[in-house]
Amino acid sequence: MNKNTVARLVTIAALVVPACRETVTPAPVAQPKPALTVSTTTPQEFAWPLLVAAAGNVAAWQEAIIGPELNNYRISEVRASIGDQVRKGEVLARIASDVVDSECLEARAAVAEAEAILVEAHANEGRARQLRDQGFYSPQQSIQSQTAAATARARLNAARARLHAAELRRAKADVVAPDGGIISAAQATVGSLTQPGQELFRLIRGGRLEWRAEVTAAELGRIRPGQTVRLESPNGTLLAGIVRSVAPTVDPQTRYGLVFVDLPADSARSLNAGMFARGQFEVGQQPALTLPQSAVQFREGFAHVFRLDTPPLPTGDSPVSVTQVKIGTGRRHGDRVEVTTGLDPAAQVVASGAGFLADGDSVRVVGDSERR
Repeated sequence: MNKNTVARLVTIAALVVPACRETVTPAPVAQPKPALTVSTTTPQEFAWPLLVAAAGNVAAWQEAIIGPELNNYRISEVRASIGDQVRKGEVLARIASDVVDSECLEARAAVAEAEAILVEAHANEGRARQLRDQGFYSPQQSIQSQTAAATARARLNAARARLHAAELRRAKADVVAPDGGIISAAQATVGSLTQPGQELFRLIRGGRLEWRAEVTAAELGRIRPGQTVRLESPNGTLLAGIVRSVAPTVDPQTRYGLVFVDLPADSARSLNAGMFARGQFEVGQQPALTLPQSAVQFREGFAHVFRLDTPPLPTGDSPVSVTQVKIGTGRRHGDRVEVTTGLDPAAQVVASGAGFLADGDSVRVVGDSERR
């Protein structure tokens, strides 16, 4: 090999080696593009209320049946109807009192007559006493005058009693409310005759309603007077009640016992007597690990959360992958769901937007929703 050939090979090698070095330099690895920007949360422990669910009917606290106290008299006026709010002593209906008025007039005349007879008897008794002292009257005649005066006094008292009875009958011509409340039924009609035991009106005393919840025998012993009750009306309104009393017996056929719950005074706006309602009794508290409802996704009949594989950087610029984890859920309270199994208490999970993620997706974390 001559010198020219060697020089040519050296020149070619000098040109090829740098080019080879440039081709083998590794290219930078591209970061995965985040699928979603999310906030995170961690399971929180709360004092979870222990609830006993029940159902039952809404009823009047006390319902008074109002009937006539005068029989075989015609109703002349009706002043109340169903739904009216009435006060104690308010006139609900009037009964024609012509006959009773005449009885009152007759009784007053009898009283006036008896008073006149008594005045005469007293005068005769006084004269008889003077004549007896002068020896003109025998003791027997004096006793007769005294007896006549006593009889006149008794007849006056009897006449006054009959007048009082007639006035009472006259007062009973007005059918009045025995207490304040709401008229729940009205059967009185103008022109009809009153009958013994007839129902003219039905009154819910004080407008108060109560919930008569049916509770199983096993759970009846956990309920005590004074406990709080959350009741849901048929139209979705939530009400708070207080347990007033618990029935001491259980129905042997249904194995349910009754719990009587006092409802607030304004419950009549959303509830009516006879409605069916559901509610829950708060019988205590128990610690529970919970997540917000938005962090839990239900897919194919199971509950899942998306757990962050690595803690995000403080800046939040680096994408983080998430893993779909199946968990066990328990009770619910408000917007919180109890986590029973499948999740570490220190784990970070996606708090919002989990419904748009899939297993293995990368996300960008913007903050902790539980701390904002």
